[in-house]
Amino acid sequence: MMKRTYHIGVGAIALSLLLNLDLVQGQEQPSRRGRAEKLYNKYEYANAARVYETLVDTKKPSTVDMERLAHSYYYIKEYGLAENWYARIVERSDADKQSFLHYAEVLKQQGKYGDARTQYKSYAEKFGSTPLVENAILGTDSAEVWLKNPSRYKLRNEEGVNTAQAEFSLVPTSGGAIFAGEPTTTILGQKSGMTGQAYLRIYSASRHEDGTLSYPNIMVASLNNSPYHIGPLAADSTEETLYVTKTYAGNDGEKIRSDGKSWRNQNLELKIYKKDGEGWKEEDFAYNNVKEYSVGHASLSSDNKILYFASDMPGGKGGVDIWYCELGTDGKWGNPQNAGATINTPGDEMFPSVHENTLYFSSTGHVGMGGLDIFKAEGTKSSFTTPVNLGVPVNSPSDDFAFVVLEAGEEGSKGYLSSNRTGGAGSDDIYSFTYQKPKINIQLEGIARDKKTNELLSALTFSLHDQSGQLLAKNKTGLNGVASFDIQKGQHLKLTGEKSGYMSETISVEPVNPQRDTIIRVTMLLQSVQKVGEKFVLEDIYYDFDKYHIRQDAALILDKLVATMRDNPTLRIELSSHTDSRGSDSYNMSLSQKRAQAAVDYIVGRGIARDRMVAKGYGETRLVNKCSNGVKCTEEEHQKNRRTEIEVLAY
Repeated sequence: MMKRTYHIGVGAIALSLLLNLDLVQGQEQPSRRGRAEKLYNKYEYANAARVYETLVDTKKPSTVDMERLAHSYYYIKEYGLAENWYARIVERSDADKQSFLHYAEVLKQQGKYGDARTQYKSYAEKFGSTPLVENAILGTDSAEVWLKNPSRYKLRNEEGVNTAQAEFSLVPTSGGAIFAGEPTTTILGQKSGMTGQAYLRIYSASRHEDGTLSYPNIMVASLNNSPYHIGPLAADSTEETLYVTKTYAGNDGEKIRSDGKSWRNQNLELKIYKKDGEGWKEEDFAYNNVKEYSVGHASLSSDNKILYFASDMPGGKGGVDIWYCELGTDGKWGNPQNAGATINTPGDEMFPSVHENTLYFSSTGHVGMGGLDIFKAEGTKSSFTTPVNLGVPVNSPSDDFAFVVLEAGEEGSKGYLSSNRTGGAGSDDIYSFTYQKPKINIQLEGIARDKKTNELLSALTFSLHDQSGQLLAKNKTGLNGVASFDIQKGQHLKLTGEKSGYMSETISVEPVNPQRDTIIRVTMLLQSVQKVGEKFVLEDIYYDFDKYHIRQDAALILDKLVATMRDNPTLRIELSSHTDSRGSDSYNMSLSQKRAQAAVDYIVGRGIARDRMVAKGYGETRLVNKCSNGVKCTEEEHQKNRRTEIEVLAY
């Protein structure tokens, strides 16, 4: 019987569901730590994080409090914040082994594969290696290669159907498309305690000639009649038979008790829906066994004679495997057969999809970039070629799954996939993809230099992102300070440069549409933080008039400083705020101190130890030009004095 829960994305796509039945609560008012623990144990990680943030803002925070804050960020996929805290936690002698593993995983989730590899190896040295850890180390090596050489797939977020909730596993139909999604409002108050969102339902959408999707609608009640999750699904070629994954809604699931709480383990089952007039008639798949295992994620071969699905039924290779049944001459599905060791691993294999003689699926067990990766293998039933990872940008550091081909030919292909990668609308999103053989080659060359000395910087990591923040490629500069990327027409891009001992920097690259092969060159200047006494202005830190609260645009700049402090753990700084001469001297001194303190408080809240920073307000005592009291100056001249400055105290 299955003893664990498999989560994909936000946890909405699962091969079991844990239902909270009861909770033993004390009578007295809980302390702040008690409140945090209660929220944490109820899986309310976002709420728990807010309380733990206050508990760790002390000179000697508890390792357990820090770990639970980091874990909370990890579970709600705030990987940047989780990284900041794990970086401190793993330096502690009483850190839990899970923190070391989570640290490696959050690094990988952000595409920091070199750092992730170091942490995986550190974990293996401290606690012993496992096949999954060894696979993860291999994955970091492969991912760096894929990021240097991304494929020609082009992805588009289908904003017409995606929301802040989960949408995934799109199936094209003759009249449009169907997919699984979380309603934006709960139905009859029903909500998953694990995701905090409404239970999944089946949606339909319009599909246009260019592949874009629009007008999503929940389908008829006869398809969506369940108190729990419904979806994903598959359709046969007639579109009159659907194979729908549903969370079992009965009371036969195994009960689990722990720490005063009780759960019922609800496995998945496969339901067959056949068209019945304007509605659908439901039947059971013959091999459901909700008391012992889950069955779901169905897909049919093009001739409708082979049904592939995912299950953790006995006899597999470990975790969740891909299985298949063959259609008999009597119209019934034969006994399930495992798709074999070429496809299945001790990890999880899910979301099978068939196009002609190719099986596409997602896996955590084959070498990948992180989370679920999409693979393809030629063959059928249990005879397949070695699976091939589809690389970047089809795969990302996050979960990528439910790959379905709409059309394929000599010039290219198009279809859809699902992913919870950075830059989406939120949670799991549906993406359309196109693949076309290139006709024009466009190369972007990033050149890195020291801002003060103009020296070329080697071994600097350039990361290329699209406008939404999705990681497209990654490369390091050589001795000539240059790293190159192949890019496509019409792309709005952002190039970020990072190197130990320097402030990270980001520049925008405007889209180009050349008529012939083209090289675009951009130069990035980075500020060194290695010399004690070095001072520099933190550009573009603005405050509202007469205020000291951190604005969103200022937070983005301060996040760069957070990353620099995290990646240079011996760095100590003075963060100072300066005003222009307008207003009284005493008022300006007070306001600048509040602004400097607000900036430091923000950085502390992002996981940097308070004793590494000094907040200092200088008011108008350190003007950089002639604009003292009574001197007439332009607004631009006054602006030069209104600045946030960093001084390196130790490195």
